[in-house]
Amino acid sequence: MKEAPRPEHADDTRTALSSATIRRAFLDHVFHTQGKLPGHASQNDLYQALAHTVRDRLVQRWISTAEAYLGQPSRTVAYLSAEFLMGPHLGNNLVNLGIFDEVRAAMAALGLDLDQILAQEDEPGLGNGGLGRLAACFMDSLATLEIPALGYGIRYEYGIFQQTIIDGMQVEKTDTWLRNGNPWEIQRSEWAVQVRLGGHSEHYTDDRGHYRVRWVPAKTVVGVPFDSPILGYRVNTVNTLRLWRAEATEAFDFHTFNRGDYLGAVSKKVTSENLTKVLYPNDETQQGKELRLEQQYFFVACSLQDMLRLLAADGMPVTRFHEKFAVQLNDTHPAVGIAELMRLLVDEHDLPWDEAWDITRRAFAYTNHTLLPEALEQWPLPLFGRVLPRHLEIIFEINARFLDEVRIRFFGDESRLARLSLIDERGERHVRMANLACLGSHAINGVAELHSRLMREDVLKDIYAMWPEKFTSITNGVTPRRWLALSNPRLTRLVTQAIGDGWIADLDRLHALEPFAEDAGFRQEWQRARRENKLELVTLIRDATGVTVDPDSMFDVMVKRIHEYKRQHLAVLHIIALYHRIKSDPHAEIVPRTFLFAGKAAPGYHYAKLMIRFITSVADVVNRDPQVRDRLKVVFLPNFNVSYGQRIYPAADLAEQISLAGKEASGTGNMKFAMNGAINIGTMDGANIELREAVGADNFFPFGLTAPEVYALRADGYDPATYYHENAQLRAVIDLIHQGFFSRGDPVLFRPQFDEHLRNDPYLLMADFASYVDCQQHVSAAFSDTPRWQRMSVLSCARSGRFSSDRAIREYCERIWKVQAVPVRLLHRASGAPWHMEEMKERRG
Repeated sequence: MKEAPRPEHADDTRTALSSATIRRAFLDHVFHTQGKLPGHASQNDLYQALAHTVRDRLVQRWISTAEAYLGQPSRTVAYLSAEFLMGPHLGNNLVNLGIFDEVRAAMAALGLDLDQILAQEDEPGLGNGGLGRLAACFMDSLATLEIPALGYGIRYEYGIFQQTIIDGMQVEKTDTWLRNGNPWEIQRSEWAVQVRLGGHSEHYTDDRGHYRVRWVPAKTVVGVPFDSPILGYRVNTVNTLRLWRAEATEAFDFHTFNRGDYLGAVSKKVTSENLTKVLYPNDETQQGKELRLEQQYFFVACSLQDMLRLLAADGMPVTRFHEKFAVQLNDTHPAVGIAELMRLLVDEHDLPWDEAWDITRRAFAYTNHTLLPEALEQWPLPLFGRVLPRHLEIIFEINARFLDEVRIRFFGDESRLARLSLIDERGERHVRMANLACLGSHAINGVAELHSRLMREDVLKDIYAMWPEKFTSITNGVTPRRWLALSNPRLTRLVTQAIGDGWIADLDRLHALEPFAEDAGFRQEWQRARRENKLELVTLIRDATGVTVDPDSMFDVMVKRIHEYKRQHLAVLHIIALYHRIKSDPHAEIVPRTFLFAGKAAPGYHYAKLMIRFITSVADVVNRDPQVRDRLKVVFLPNFNVSYGQRIYPAADLAEQISLAGKEASGTGNMKFAMNGAINIGTMDGANIELREAVGADNFFPFGLTAPEVYALRADGYDPATYYHENAQLRAVIDLIHQGFFSRGDPVLFRPQFDEHLRNDPYLLMADFASYVDCQQHVSAAFSDTPRWQRMSVLSCARSGRFSSDRAIREYCERIWKVQAVPVRLLHRASGAPWHMEEMKERRG
């Protein structure tokens, strides 16, 4: 077990970790930082003061980390992601510092409730779901494993929208997460960079007779970095999350203002700042598409310039860029970075093309996160050329050289040339960003074994045929610090009492919990802790929705982004089947269930938003019906986010992972549920396959077609109407929907959605319905056998160790990044000087 690092000097009072010192530092920040007397401080003042108290302790480690990294030989991981869904920082930092109990005691001594202060934090909504949450888990694990790393992304002024439900429909409201300030970030204006957009390129010969290209932009914006410290668990390492904000080169035009054009005087500022205003602007319009492309280019251009600055600070030439940085593309959003690095090396640093291309490919690696063809980003050629004219030329050159190689390798195979080209020539021409990411990277990985296999055999099969050695599989993981230690303190205490706390940094140690699954007394304590979690969720549900649910019912939970391929509507069909059964036979034996849904639909995704209305409409009928409401409850919890996840995962009994096999790349909710003792029901899709293998077949409920069976069924000619006609239960469910039973007699509202399922059914709801309903009967039988369910719950947690993000990061380090840990020794202030200056000079040179 690693001990929490403690200051070596007794006089280092500013950053000591004792409860008494924390209490004094907190009061000091209330007075000096917030400018309030304690008796007059608001809840936000108290939160800000405590956050700054904790940040002081992070900054000490942050500076120590920066010093440790100077001149060290290990590469630095540069993790490029359009999303970082970090969640609230304060509680996580208390866990990683190992001072949760000390801070609680300090607050209690002042008559304050730590939980109320924690609840005050505004959550940074800088991500849409799994992609951004994975990036956050990876940043936690990189620091915990003492790996030099920088996370690069966008500091969206407005994050993912706040979701409200009005008349059963999703309504989006602005997420003003910065309205009270962000105590965790430090603005680094001295490292601002300029980013060019639009315009044209000029080709010329320099005075040495070299062919050169100059980019003449239409506009220039400034990228300003904001740094947040990311602390590892019980180590001194604090890595940096660097997010970029767009600003105008000249925020205010004084002469325009004096002419009376007051709006024109600030127009450049407004236009420039639009770049980082909002996460994922609606790209249904041409303007939305253009803004989204500009966003993606903006943050990778800023980040690569920043890496070159760091390289120069280390005294290394640009030819060693790939030795200093391992640049990871988190999906295709940052893939334009490949063309940008080539531009910087060839145009700005005058490197020969072949040398620049070798550096670029050795620096970049690409993680693919999707099996959905429509999710593989493509940009219309005219749009791309208008926004990034020089990059389009570079992509054309990369493509021409690449296709020459393909022609030699696959002589006469013109169709393969068309598929591999970076330019999709069918209809309106597009730039294929996934092809660019694959071509410009030395490594390509999927995020679960099935996903990686389907990637090789289907989505990227032509790339795989070209370079099979590039491909590997690294199954996703989640951090146990946030998703168990922080979010589930009751279970954490119980597990730690049983096996010690070493599991928090080494989740494989949870295997030591397995024998306790046979201990009846332990199982009862386990169930008691989980029931208390459920009681907390009951309160949250009542406060958020007005619906009262039974804590002793089975909590059947599906929380994730709303999307047709995730098949929330299949879960609702099962609810209607149970409802129909009770209405047809009031004495039918039904295990009481609370069905909990949560998740956001993209604002422009009509069918996903209709799915939310479908869920809420069924909930309205079921919850009002006195004949079933003691046995079935349906809840849609609005505005799902990390904070709500921390309350939901510990309270779930059954977790729904029911995407159509072959559609979900990995999934990480299944891992969070398993760690917290929930049992997963799911298709053999994504990481469900590995999860079932890990927890044991007896502790996972599988159903549905496998990926090969899905392919075979479609190849044979899938007719969903056949299932409707042959399955009386399914027919009864669909007929109720068509009759308008769940839409206040309106037969039209949901008809388009389910008529489509009877005609086409792209995600095979009809084919998987019978298997799903049968599997749910097995779930009910298991839940009714309390000792069996308790045993399953303990084993689910005990065998979830392989799904730690620590394991995933170790695999990235070994297989792709080739980086080593750099332990950090804590620097301390000394009497008479702010730091040990002689020691720092020695370390620098």
